[in-house]
Amino acid sequence: MPRFARTLATTAVAAAIALLAAGCSAGGSAAPSDGASAEPQSGGTLTYLEPQTWTTLYPPSAGFYPNGGIVNNVTDRLLYQNPETLQLEPWIATDYKVNDDATQYTFDLRTDVTYSDGTPLTAANVVKNIDLYGKGDKARALPVSEAINNYDHGEVTGDHTVVFHFTAPSPGFAQAVSTINSGLLSDATLDRSSEKFGPGNAKEIIGSGPFVISDEQIGTQTSVTARKDYAWAPPSLKHQGAAYLAGVNYVVAAENSVRVGTVVAGQADIARNIPAPDEAQFAAGGLSLHAAATNGVNNGLSFRFRDQRLADVRVRQAIIAGIDRQKIVDTLFTKNYPLATGALAKTALGYVDTSSYYAYDPTKAASLLDAAGWTLGSDGVRAKDGEKLSLTFNEALPQPRSKEVVTLIQEQLGKLGITVNLFAGDMAAQTKASNDQSTIQVYHSMVGRADFDVLKSQYFSKNRNTLLNLNPADGSIGDPQLDALLQAVASEPTSAQRQTASEAAQKYLAENAYILPIFEEPQVFGLTAKVHGFETESVGRPSFYSTWLAG
Repeated sequence: MPRFARTLATTAVAAAIALLAAGCSAGGSAAPSDGASAEPQSGGTLTYLEPQTWTTLYPPSAGFYPNGGIVNNVTDRLLYQNPETLQLEPWIATDYKVNDDATQYTFDLRTDVTYSDGTPLTAANVVKNIDLYGKGDKARALPVSEAINNYDHGEVTGDHTVVFHFTAPSPGFAQAVSTINSGLLSDATLDRSSEKFGPGNAKEIIGSGPFVISDEQIGTQTSVTARKDYAWAPPSLKHQGAAYLAGVNYVVAAENSVRVGTVVAGQADIARNIPAPDEAQFAAGGLSLHAAATNGVNNGLSFRFRDQRLADVRVRQAIIAGIDRQKIVDTLFTKNYPLATGALAKTALGYVDTSSYYAYDPTKAASLLDAAGWTLGSDGVRAKDGEKLSLTFNEALPQPRSKEVVTLIQEQLGKLGITVNLFAGDMAAQTKASNDQSTIQVYHSMVGRADFDVLKSQYFSKNRNTLLNLNPADGSIGDPQLDALLQAVASEPTSAQRQTASEAAQKYLAENAYILPIFEEPQVFGLTAKVHGFETESVGRPSFYSTWLAG
């Protein structure tokens, strides 16, 4: 049956920026950021500030926000997920059908779409895209997309029709092909190796989206230019045709003070990742905030339970009871960061309230540690069999105020006799350490995706594996039941069954004290008033197609 009617929703840098902005940004007086009271204007290059540089433009690996912020604007997808309703709508596919057990999807395609290199977007090209994303290519170091499950193969069944087949139900596939992880690329681009999707190669990544990558200064700036012939936006959008902006300059501004101060001074147009303490600055005239929900797994901690220090559930329960999450939120964040009530945000598909498992109770925490045999020494640190209860947390560089969060936890757990260490280092060091439980025992992270499968993406052994349920060294699984519950979320064919499966997995995570959700993480952008029509996709990545600058 056709599925479009069915909703998925159940519920020195500063100076460089100033110089760039002076030469590129449109001027003008303040105006409402939603553009409701003025007609859109064409032209102008928007200056957009990112705290980090992008690492890859291979769509299945583009979940890191600096990656996705570019991929979202240079690629189209088969389907469009409305960021307000989370409903799936036509885009490159004009219609689609799913068989009863969600093992076969048929898509009818538009006939007028071209890539920026002039090659046509054909049925064979679409199959080539999804075959690569669904299977990966180990020889070229290109991983399988975590958004696509149980993939078998695609086939061309007509000039403008494709069918995708699965080895087991894959109910999340329709939503998967609406995400940036399924951004459509030209045939030549799909032939590239992993490193050829990385820095230094941006201009050679060819999509069919409203913008084309036109310049790259490795590690500092990437620029995109609007396609004048773009004419295949999602039909539901009010804006059609070419983007209003002439282009966008993505500029890396790692220092929070530089990023915030440059926008507040009007020398850049938008900045991502406005720290909570700086939000008040955007209450001034001519400025505004845009806080976008990420609709997925909450910002929180994953306890690597296969480490001997965390193997006893009582120790994990004690850590949870010893952390005052409300104090963390009240001290470090604003109302844009609601206290988590479960593994998933309240707006996420599959959400269930498990907050009763995460109550702050330091007396209970101490009792649990005593019962588990960790006794308090004269130095104030607990020990057992000669080993100190010392744990290392990562600094989650993409997550807001991670260092400060861990520092508060360090203070709170220190009172219980637990030593908390912070693993510092750049992104490369953090990535390497994240897969070694002898280095990182408690992993701080989150993931956004507006589908039931987001729970599996975070915790499943063959996806992000944040709990290290899969030991990368020997391939063993610590808790097969957890994997089975997560696999069910991605394999049950109906929404009702997936909701039930998701609830079961979340309750299992809570009962076993595998995780501690802290807050619902937004993407917070700071804007000047000359920016109109700024939007984000369903998990908070910027969409510049309908954005325009006044002046």
